[in-house]
Amino acid sequence: MIKKYKFGEVSNEEIFARFEPTSSVEDIVADIIKNVKENGDKALFEYCEKFDKAKLTSLEVTEREIEEAFNNVEPRFIEIIKTAAENIKDFHKNQVRTSFIINNKKGIVTGQKVTPIEKVGVYVPGGTAAYPSTVLMDTIPAKLAGCKEIIMVSPPDSNGKINPVILAAAKIAGVDRIFKLGGAQAVAALAYGTESVPNVYKIVGPGNAFVAEAKKQVFGMVSIDMIAGPSEILVIADGTCEAKNVAADLLSQAEHDKMASAVLVTDSNELADKVIEELERQIPLLPRAEIARASIDNNGKIIVSSSIEEAVKIANEIAPEHLEICVDNPFDYLDLIDNAGSIFMGKNCPEALGDYYAGPNHTLPTSGTAKFSSPLSVDDFVKKTQYTYYTAEALEKVKDDVAYFAESEGLGAHAKSTTIRFEKE
Repeated sequence: MIKKYKFGEVSNEEIFARFEPTSSVEDIVADIIKNVKENGDKALFEYCEKFDKAKLTSLEVTEREIEEAFNNVEPRFIEIIKTAAENIKDFHKNQVRTSFIINNKKGIVTGQKVTPIEKVGVYVPGGTAAYPSTVLMDTIPAKLAGCKEIIMVSPPDSNGKINPVILAAAKIAGVDRIFKLGGAQAVAALAYGTESVPNVYKIVGPGNAFVAEAKKQVFGMVSIDMIAGPSEILVIADGTCEAKNVAADLLSQAEHDKMASAVLVTDSNELADKVIEELERQIPLLPRAEIARASIDNNGKIIVSSSIEEAVKIANEIAPEHLEICVDNPFDYLDLIDNAGSIFMGKNCPEALGDYYAGPNHTLPTSGTAKFSSPLSVDDFVKKTQYTYYTAEALEKVKDDVAYFAESEGLGAHAKSTTIRFEKE
């Protein structure tokens, strides 16, 4: 059963379970990465057989397999995926940056050039659930950014097949190439390349502890989006909320995995008790009841605060991945929220809207990192290069200032490189 506390009985640091990889995970991942670097495809085939129970002869998904999968997905689901893709595109196209140039001083031009990252890898989890939504969320911003090549990896089943809905979503989103790979070995292949798998410059997408650790270890060789921990939801709700709705929203994250954290902060002790009752009623009815039960019992919490304003302070201190503000006037509190991955406003905005359909991205900072990082966006798929141009006349006007600044830092060669251009032979 979920645990209930009065405000202050549990520290903010303890409200969400935090993921820390064990040394065994680190060591196992390091060995996998080393093996893939040294043995390429041979290592990948071996890991597919060992972990996925799939004996493959080719790692890349063919066009025929993609078309076959697309045609086997229920037409209604295809239309829903297409609508979701359009919503995601409509939201993210507003994030597209343009280059700029400044030339308002005679003889001087400065500017910034925005360039798409050429090759991007997208990791899509398999295993206990298939996530076509992840394909859309991680691919569409990259397409809008102008990335030339998007490589997707996802683990196969024991028959060597990727879930058809994953392939259908990849086709709709515009993925260029797809490989039957999962786990740390997929991350290693994307980072270093093999005979079959091209190396990329950035890897995005969620995964289990081994995937997260692999992304951590290859960072520097490639860029990554973030090190994501288990899913989190913080629901702020007042006493006017329906307990059944609040409980359902908590369970929407609890069913992700046993380490997920679902927390309610409310100013109503009566609502808190009703939510506990609803959780006990709803959990046994879930298809993933065992996972949700473990998450709620081990990591779930209800905090009874003195006010909604106090609940907002808690939210800012723990910086949740998902934050629901379940009150009638949510926009009164929006400007008070400084730290959250994604905010869901009002009583009719379940977090599931953001997971699949509304348009904002669902790849979000976890484990308190929303204090300094942001949801996945078009910005993650571009790099910015700055440039400077001075005429001789413009440089001559400032050369002494630049030289003085350089010499104040003890860097005489810096100073000389500026003044030497004006010295007489």
